Amino acid sequence: MQKHPLAIGIIGGIIATVLVAVATLLTIAYTGAYNVAASDQHADAVRWTLDTAVHRSVERRSENIELPETFTDELVAEGAGHYAKTCVYCHGAPGQDPTDWSRAMRPEPPHLTEAAAEWSAEEIYWIVDKGIKMSGMPAFGTHHGPEEIAGLTTFVSQLPGLSPEKYRALTGAVAEDAVTPRVRQRAASGRSPPRQPTREQENLCLISVSD
Repeated sequence: MQKHPLAIGIIGGIIATVLVAVATLLTIAYTGAYNVAASDQHADAVRWTLDTAVHRSVERRSENIELPETFTDELVAEGAGHYAKTCVYCHGAPGQDPTDWSRAMRPEPPHLTEAAAEWSAEEIYWIVDKGIKMSGMPAFGTHHGPEEIAGLTTFVSQLPGLSPEKYRALTGAVAEDAVTPRVRQRAASGRSPPRQPTREQENLCLISVSD
């Protein structure tokens, strides 16, 4: 049976397009043509591709996550404590901007007082639990239990409607006790830490992994 010339042409065109695309990507990768410096934004096409891939991947993999329909005040308070100790520096809070150094990250961590509304609670849980590759977002599930992650998820889900006063009421004591003044000042200023970690910096790191 003789194949239709049009079908052969379409198939050949598709194969040629794929080969050209692969060759282009390999050329860009091996020649260093793409600027990976965090001081420059991603190209629009790259940013769109990465953002779309993240949203679709998280949406697909969080489908089977089941969370309680209601959350206790204790669970919200626990999540607030975790957020104040580890998350606020990159993601900000009601009435509190992220640190300068986090804004220099690429991709820039989202300000969760607004961005949290874009995700369902199940999707937030998955992100906190699994992290996101090449974004600076760690997988907290490697050293936090399901209940801790659920508490943090609950709090983050409520951030878009949380006032600065309510946030401070929930996190004030926890945030003040979490780190020393020197660590807090260094994190807020965005200054680079010394090559040898100080006791205060070690304290901050220990808090983020042992809480």
